Amino acid sequence: MAAALDLDPAAVAHDSLARLTTLVELLATWTQRINLIGPATLPDAWDRHIVESAALLPLIPADARRLADLGSGAGFPGLVLAILGAPDVHLVESDQRKAAFLREAARVTETPVTVHAHRIEALDPLAAHVVTARALAPLTDLLPMVTRHLAPEGTALLPKGRTADDELTACADRWIMRVTRRPAPDVSARASSSQAPAVAGGAGDGGGPGTILILREIRRVATDT
Repeated sequence: MAAALDLDPAAVAHDSLARLTTLVELLATWTQRINLIGPATLPDAWDRHIVESAALLPLIPADARRLADLGSGAGFPGLVLAILGAPDVHLVESDQRKAAFLREAARVTETPVTVHAHRIEALDPLAAHVVTARALAPLTDLLPMVTRHLAPEGTALLPKGRTADDELTACADRWIMRVTRRPAPDVSARASSSQAPAVAGGAGDGGGPGTILILREIRRVATDT
């Protein structure tokens, strides 16, 4: 899949950029009513949420046929990836109000996705070739949810912040996996010069360095009974 990290017209179709702009505008409207994202991040929504989500696109294996986004919230990264062309995207969000936003956002942006308004652990396994989750839980809690919905040869794409190494260490005695890291976009460096569409709101809180964890061959360690 083509890289879309900077979301400029040379890298992304004009139609996709227009739909992403519509998503940000809808997010600004709905955030006034329900807590979709932190209000302080709204002015930088393009960099903080759209660009960070789009950074996963070139990491999706070319043969992936289904993507599951766990704890989708406002649609990051799952809805953004669907707008940019990821196939058969499933958005899992137990909060009924957020699920309603996802359905409306998918309708307005004309993006084919499946929204599951269920708890991750109660939903029938999705057997997705790619599972994503952003700002959902530490790895010790996240991996059981990921493996429930990940196909045996699938890939997990998990954006993490400064705690990535600590989280990997914390689950090392219970999980075996193949780990690759990629740097996440430095949104703090982009904020002052961003040419992204403007969104009304208050002051932002800036971004920090992050890592995208690419996990494959995830297996739980057998324990003696």
